[in-house]
Amino acid sequence: MNHIMQWLGRALAHYLNHPARGPYPHLPADLATLRRILRPADVILVEGRARISSAIKYLTQSTWSHVALYVGDYAGQTLAGHTDLLVEADTELGVHLLDLQQLGDYHLRICRPVGLSDTDAHRVVDYVMARLGQHYDLKNVFDLARYLLPTPPVPAPWRRRLLALGSGDPTRAICSTLVAEAFQSVPFPILPIIRIESAATPECRDCIREIFHIRDHRLYTPRDFDVSPYFEVIKPSLAKGFDYHQLTWDTGLPPQP
Repeated sequence: MNHIMQWLGRALAHYLNHPARGPYPHLPADLATLRRILRPADVILVEGRARISSAIKYLTQSTWSHVALYVGDYAGQTLAGHTDLLVEADTELGVHLLDLQQLGDYHLRICRPVGLSDTDAHRVVDYVMARLGQHYDLKNVFDLARYLLPTPPVPAPWRRRLLALGSGDPTRAICSTLVAEAFQSVPFPILPIIRIESAATPECRDCIREIFHIRDHRLYTPRDFDVSPYFEVIKPSLAKGFDYHQLTWDTGLPPQP
């Protein structure tokens, strides 16, 4: 029975990672600029093309369907002679290294943890590197089946929970879960749950304090790094400098609505 479930899981994972039909909506990133500005422990958001990407973008109401962690030379490894390395996780390949060049056809955004020390950046990188080779448990076909409908009829409050559906271990190989765990190990906040309580003293009767609680790592999605107040958003197309005077406009056609 386990053999059959594993086979079904592999077949389903392959189907979900196959490119979806339709045009790709945005221009790919400039890799030369990325190589110049990326730092270890930067989070790279990806607008994916796969069938599973459509479901994730719908469930999270976001452009971003995938996330990878830039490890660079902190990884202490090379891949085909390259040191511009990232770690990502998906349902088919598990946790693995890839070269930045492999993201050359995608729309990307960088989310940089503000104020992260070099020591903690090393620790974040070490965390994901230690998990290379982990695989999604393909026996849990039900965990994969949630992505079969690109736009499932799920009420908005349930969408984040749907992404975390299933047991703890299989979802550990999902991209945003891996990266969220790495930052929580430092700990560095992403979108923590914040409780406000009184901190009144005789000198300050109205004082309050914020108590940070770690959100369940299974509930993090790629968009959370984009909206987090603790990550700086860097758009590669602007990082190399932008002068709108240099744009060439087509004046021979009427403006489009």
